[in-house]
Amino acid sequence: MPLPSSGDFFEVLDRHRQSLLDSVEDRVGEDPETVRSDRRSRSDVLLAIENVIQGVVSSLAKGEPPALTIDNRTLWRNIRFDDSVGLQMVPNCTVSRVRSDSFKSTQRFALILKVISMIYKMVQSNTYATKRDLYYSDTQLFGSQRVVDTIINDISCMLMVPRRSLHVLSTSKGCIAGDLSYVEEDGTKVNCTCNSTGVLVPSNVYGIKNLISAAKFVLIVEKDATFQRLLDDDFCNKLSPNIMVTGKGVPDLNTRLLVRKLWDTFHIPIFALVDADPHGIEIMCIYKYGSVSMSFEAHSLTVPAVRWLGLLPSDIERLNIPKDVLIPLTKLDHNKLIGMQKRPYVVCQPHWKNEMNIMAKSMMKAEIQALTSLSSDYLSRVYLPSKIQFGGWI
Repeated sequence: MPLPSSGDFFEVLDRHRQSLLDSVEDRVGEDPETVRSDRRSRSDVLLAIENVIQGVVSSLAKGEPPALTIDNRTLWRNIRFDDSVGLQMVPNCTVSRVRSDSFKSTQRFALILKVISMIYKMVQSNTYATKRDLYYSDTQLFGSQRVVDTIINDISCMLMVPRRSLHVLSTSKGCIAGDLSYVEEDGTKVNCTCNSTGVLVPSNVYGIKNLISAAKFVLIVEKDATFQRLLDDDFCNKLSPNIMVTGKGVPDLNTRLLVRKLWDTFHIPIFALVDADPHGIEIMCIYKYGSVSMSFEAHSLTVPAVRWLGLLPSDIERLNIPKDVLIPLTKLDHNKLIGMQKRPYVVCQPHWKNEMNIMAKSMMKAEIQALTSLSSDYLSRVYLPSKIQFGGWI
């Protein structure tokens, strides 16, 4: 199949872009209690921390054991769904008390105060550290990197301060390539067009500026292997101009922030290319609607404009993909699929429900690589160009 003519191709994308722009709602009138600034000044962050410490000191002065109140950010009952924002934490959600006099939470109480003190010093001195730096400052105390990660998110939620304002950075794992250039916070100029393997997503996404691109769309690619294959096939030039992003599986915070920044800056169509399995669908949902654990920052992380381009379960039959490259759903896959069909953002998506029903009925899943059974370059030469030309997304 020949590539679509540039006229037809750009016309389809321009129509889709306009429909997205028409659907963007004015955020000025949103409830101020549920929307926080993308950034908080250093003085605001310091004051928020001081208020917490003052509460601890006041309890001690009264002879009472101090405790910290933290929102339960992992419970679905604390989440509401807004199709223009995604998963959001409800204003008056259930909370947990991290008590200093409880055997079960004493250590957690001490670790939270330890990390808060480290954050306070960094904000005060206007310095930054990665989560990895914090962990290695006392590995025996923290025990694991996961403990540090959880505490930082709890502190961000407790203080009502975006994590980037805490001066704690994450080490990026995602990559970006295509028609994009920008300037990093330290003045380094980055040109993603000139890199044959992709550019690592910056660790401080909000520090980048002067983003320049003529791209007509952004393609989110679930897997790094598929991302690299598309680069090897020169996809960015064959169907240029475009931008490709991969979070190498479940996306880290920086990759999600970057996708949101690309949307806010360029307002061009964003498509997701994921495996036709429950895990791939969930990864797409994280970009589009967010995750439960980070719902308190949904307004700055989610991009509801993301569209599911492929691999669709219906594509498997439509393209006559050989059965020997398909994979049976495991019991875990099937249970996950059933659970996802009940989620609020799937209930309101009839086309998604139809695709998930196809998967449930067939009890089969397929990786993007299954398309190579048709031809080695089928993905870049036929599948993606025809999908985008004919509006094959949902």
